[in-house]
Amino acid sequence: MLGVLAVLTVCGVGSFLMVLDEKKGSEAQANSSPPPTATPIDITSREVDPKPLTANEVFPGKQIVIDPAKPTEVYAVIKPQVLTDCRAAASGEISKLITSLGCSQVVRGTMRSPNGAYLVTGGIVNLETVANAEKAYEAIKPIVDDGKGRFLGYAPDRQAKNSVTKPLALASTHAGWNIRGHYLVYCVIARSDGEEIPIGDPFAKQILFDVIEFYLRGKVLEERASDPVTSAAPSAS
Repeated sequence: MLGVLAVLTVCGVGSFLMVLDEKKGSEAQANSSPPPTATPIDITSREVDPKPLTANEVFPGKQIVIDPAKPTEVYAVIKPQVLTDCRAAASGEISKLITSLGCSQVVRGTMRSPNGAYLVTGGIVNLETVANAEKAYEAIKPIVDDGKGRFLGYAPDRQAKNSVTKPLALASTHAGWNIRGHYLVYCVIARSDGEEIPIGDPFAKQILFDVIEFYLRGKVLEERASDPVTSAAPSAS
């Protein structure tokens, strides 16, 4: 059985401005506004964002910390992988879809959840344009609902006798996906014991959010889409 949870978070931002005096108010606004910490970088296509992703960029360490206040509750990275044959990241119609939309690489990695009860594969699919990423996002759910394709978990030691990641290749999995720029991000989850994940499992939902929204979109691709501003040293008078 294949359960699907597509995660798409929409954040609303509200703001207000009180102006007591046109001149003084504008000066106060200028003086109180913090300097920008980063400038945006265009990642709407490979033409403007040609540098390939690397395993070190997406999975630079052995652990992924979601909440700094809980440093012991981390996702343990088992092994990352860079695929240049995108077909290996999915099966059926999804494999054909991402290939037809100009996939040049998939960078994925398998992790163990903080409580150890779940195995997780998170990945980023490098597509040609943001329009192609949007097409993929819209097309995947009908494919999965009809049982015509799915994202594949990465089980690097599945041939080993005592493989710890084999459930990602054999067990029932849940998956989620989203996009940012010309990238499609996804996550595949399986229980470590190989049992089926109940529909609506709150732990599975949290893992999808952590890996897709917080980490792959909110950290990895956020860093690719922004250039930190370094403060200039004060000039000598």
